[in-house]
Amino acid sequence: MNGIRPDSIQRLSRLMDDATRVSAVAHTHPDGDAVGSTAGILAYLAEKRGKDVAAVFSDSPADTLRFLIPEGVPYLFHDKEPGAALARLRESDLIILMDCNGFSRAEALESTLAGSHARKVLIDHHLDPETEAFDLAFSTPDISSASELLYQILMEMPDIGHDAARLPAATARALMAGMTTDTNNFANSVYPSTLRMASELLAAGVDRDTLLMELYNRYRENRVRVMGYLQHEAMRITPEGVAYIVATREILDRFDVREGETEGLVNVPLSIDAVKMSIFLKEADGCFRVSLRSKKGISAQRCAMTWFHGGGHENASGGKLCWPGDIACREEAAAYLEHVSRNFMP
Repeated sequence: MNGIRPDSIQRLSRLMDDATRVSAVAHTHPDGDAVGSTAGILAYLAEKRGKDVAAVFSDSPADTLRFLIPEGVPYLFHDKEPGAALARLRESDLIILMDCNGFSRAEALESTLAGSHARKVLIDHHLDPETEAFDLAFSTPDISSASELLYQILMEMPDIGHDAARLPAATARALMAGMTTDTNNFANSVYPSTLRMASELLAAGVDRDTLLMELYNRYRENRVRVMGYLQHEAMRITPEGVAYIVATREILDRFDVREGETEGLVNVPLSIDAVKMSIFLKEADGCFRVSLRSKKGISAQRCAMTWFHGGGHENASGGKLCWPGDIACREEAAAYLEHVSRNFMP
């Protein structure tokens, strides 16, 4: 059962049966796992349970992830249509929070979620879940992704019966995509269960070659150019083995960078033998969004928690760096990263 209790599956099934209008919510700046897991649960609920479903996000995902959205399933984005997004949440009788450990990670949706009288379910793989806010919680950090956790849950459902071929095609594809992106295409956070999931979904008919084409080979030219510029002109490596890149608003505007087009850049410096940890800062709304990746033996998670108001997984975490507050002005970001390197690295 992979730690998933039968009574929890039975309770989730009853909550689904009793619901009429179901909404799925994920964290702000939705990545492949957020979009994949929400698309996966909604396609299942629509096809297998006949429910009125919708996704509600605080902001829009990258254009390259929109192919995962099931046909006919509405996705409402608070940054585009706040009234419709909040109204949908208020009208829902079941809300499923995917790929985040609490309402605060949905930012603009937090107060509406907290005040909702709907039944609430958490499905997540991050540390410190706010389980007391939910009627039912599935939470474990020892798994590749929220998509894999949802896959294991759905496989226990009576109408699926451990047969991946019974999953809706849109669910199978979305969960494979979410798991693939959160493991950096099987480069990190891979467990035996992750490979079993991939094998079962391939046997069930998921076209992985086409999926990889959609995920990684549909970018604009701008992505390649800004990635090259940032690596050549902006990357610095400290004596302690920390590589960092600061992408300012001027650089992002110069290359007309869209959401998701710097995805994966934080992983690149780890290919350098001397680099033990990589930190990528991207300017957004008066703060830098921070991504951290590390090699085995260096805790990106502890660094994120200590220095960047964040957290995540041992070797893949995130956070933020704001001014004024953490630093006096954005120009001090590089000096701050040098300070982190000197004081955090062994």
